[in-house]
Amino acid sequence: MAPDVKQGRRVTAWLGVACLGLLPVSFLSAQEPQLRATLKGHTNAVVAVTFSPDGMTLASASYDGTLKLWDMTTGKERATLGEYRGCLGCVAFSPDGKTLASGTIGSPGYFPDLMDVKLWDVPTGKVRTTLTGDTFHVHSVTFSPDGRTLASLNGDVKLWDLASNKERATLPGHTTEDLETSEPAYGVRSVAFSPDGKTLAAAAHDRTVKVWDVATAKRSTLQGHTHAVYGVAFSSDGKTLASASGDKTVKLWDLATSKERASPHGHTESVMSVAFCADGKTLASASRDKTVKFWDVVTGKERATLAGTEAVWSVAFSPDGLLFASAGGTIANAPGELKVWDIATGR
Repeated sequence: MAPDVKQGRRVTAWLGVACLGLLPVSFLSAQEPQLRATLKGHTNAVVAVTFSPDGMTLASASYDGTLKLWDMTTGKERATLGEYRGCLGCVAFSPDGKTLASGTIGSPGYFPDLMDVKLWDVPTGKVRTTLTGDTFHVHSVTFSPDGRTLASLNGDVKLWDLASNKERATLPGHTTEDLETSEPAYGVRSVAFSPDGKTLAAAAHDRTVKVWDVATAKRSTLQGHTHAVYGVAFSSDGKTLASASGDKTVKLWDLATSKERASPHGHTESVMSVAFCADGKTLASASRDKTVKFWDVVTGKERATLAGTEAVWSVAFSPDGLLFASAGGTIANAPGELKVWDIATGR
């Protein structure tokens, strides 16, 4: 008997299992998200993961030097986009889903493309444009919501005009590394645009988060972490910023006041990445303690924990909130972990 599929629901067949009538997540139920598939193909740690705007494709970046695209309908690898001679550390889709940006964060030796941001044509898998900077390693990339600007982080934040493929501005801010931290400087730093594109946030090893007004370049600084800050993410309404740190905490910041609103605790090792669900009510955090935790944004309380076998470096929700991806692995020549989860829903 055919299911009654209401507006806002979808039917997805994956790996021979029918997942019927799931509503976009409004909150996580007491039941933990269920593992849907483990995606195999990378030969080293997977350190960045992101969904396409339509949620049909997952992109992953690995220390094995490859970008992979995964079909979320079948759960199969759809393409491998070239190979870098360095360790890939960041990946981002453009708002229209037609372009993918990537950058490297390290290499055993010197190679010219360590300074480059590559823009890939998603349908063909070919490099469309290369944006060349003047410093080594690109730790993070993100597109503005209108798709006209790319921000890349390599110590300072560079803004690229994608109409001309020229650097438009440099936003300095992170000049002193956190020399007291015992955390290895893997370069898992982060840059993010607010949903309206008017604000940019960046995190680095100086234990702070810098927040800029994109139009004026006016900067404010969020202070409170006691070790390097590795990840930042905006809520869907742009009012809250989340940060992840080597001090084993997540912090939630009220951007209207630049004040810390909550500091969820629970991880036992560095927190490397944070991601909001689309409704802004749930935050996910990835940690080197081999877990992913889900937090209630309003109360700051933990909702669920996913346990793995390797350090977790990156997390992402699909745009509709139905799927969740986690990526990780050891920094060694061993296959990384890339998992996709069905998010439990409640009413």
